Amino acid sequence: MDDHQLPRELCQLFTDGGRERRLPAGLPPGDVVWPDPTYTHQGEAVRPAFWMSDEPAAGEDWARLRAWHPHSGLWPVLLDESAQPWGIGQIVPDDPRLIDHFTAEGFMTEVWQEWVSQMPQDALEELEPYGALCPGTAAPGVLKADPEAVAGWLAGELAAKAMPLGLVAAARGSDALAVMGWQGALHHNEWMVPMAAVVRSWEDRFGVRVVSVGFNTLELSVAAPPADPEHALHVAAEHWAFCPDNVVQGPGDLQAYAEQIIGAHAWSFWWD
Repeated sequence: MDDHQLPRELCQLFTDGGRERRLPAGLPPGDVVWPDPTYTHQGEAVRPAFWMSDEPAAGEDWARLRAWHPHSGLWPVLLDESAQPWGIGQIVPDDPRLIDHFTAEGFMTEVWQEWVSQMPQDALEELEPYGALCPGTAAPGVLKADPEAVAGWLAGELAAKAMPLGLVAAARGSDALAVMGWQGALHHNEWMVPMAAVVRSWEDRFGVRVVSVGFNTLELSVAAPPADPEHALHVAAEHWAFCPDNVVQGPGDLQAYAEQIIGAHAWSFWWD
């Protein structure tokens, strides 16, 4: 699709200072996605949430558009389950500036206290060795590879699922989650903005990049994963606060989950 054929709202590149953004060359056919006002209950939207390709994208497409991000200002994401929520607008876009008001440690502490207060005493065993005491956020990892190279590798792996590509007007992948209105963790946390703050922190501490989002899934590349059991256990506690289903409906406790993420260059989250 040539630039002159694009709808006018797309040329504005999602407003809020969109003049500084520009479309990457060779963009495949696609269109902007608007939030469904009956889903958001916020009335008519003032901007599109993001752009989505008509056809599935290859891993190379994601990597090329990621490399163009400094010039385009548009963050690429592979979109799993495109009919729902993306195709029907089940999204609630937010202002990324709100993320500044939250921290990963604050979110983790609040969730830990709330969930522990509702758990039977014997269920606290799944959180050993921490139990009812929130350990706070883990120390940063050590880079094992270039974060962009790891992200490109994961995009190539995930592209086998034949997913369309999204472009979000966001400065970083964590912000894209709020800007595009991703609702994947709705059953765990009703507001996505604090969770975007957690992903921001992981970007800084573990070289994380947002590669793919789905109806209730999130796929992150990890360039600085925990490399020893103690560090992995601490990171596992963060993952439990972020996505309890990963642990509870997975290996069952932090100890077993920690073994799965030692040295892992991809973190996959799924909410029931």
